[in-house]
Amino acid sequence: MDTNENKAIYKRMIDEAFNAGYLEVVDEVVSPDYVLHGAPPGMPQGPNAIRATVRTFRTAFPDLRIELQELVAEGDKVSARSVMHGTHDGVLFGIPPTHKKVAVDGLTMVTVRDGRVQESWVKNDTLQLFQQLGVEPPKS
Repeated sequence: MDTNENKAIYKRMIDEAFNAGYLEVVDEVVSPDYVLHGAPPGMPQGPNAIRATVRTFRTAFPDLRIELQELVAEGDKVSARSVMHGTHDGVLFGIPPTHKKVAVDGLTMVTVRDGRVQESWVKNDTLQLFQQLGVEPPKS
């Protein structure tokens, strides 16, 4: 696959799974042996990691929208600069709804092979998220 096809696969995962909540697409665009690097303890493996992440964020932010601002690809790697938008109307990591709107910056790199996302590294600005929600970050 060329880099444009790889970008389209990643974009489809964001648009259809995260933004539209259509979890059936996960089986089409995510590898059965998918790895989410740096996943929190207890996170499911494989495509269920994506499903769990989508459910968590769409529950906390029912109007969730991830805006892909830049996509860059080389070989089987796709990198994205994004902004997650939403209104905190559900529980997130034990934080009750604040009903505040957020815009959180993120950077992601994925590997796409054989038409599916194989692995990803995701770095969202969680401090920015907690500040916008008006809550203290959890103690490590």
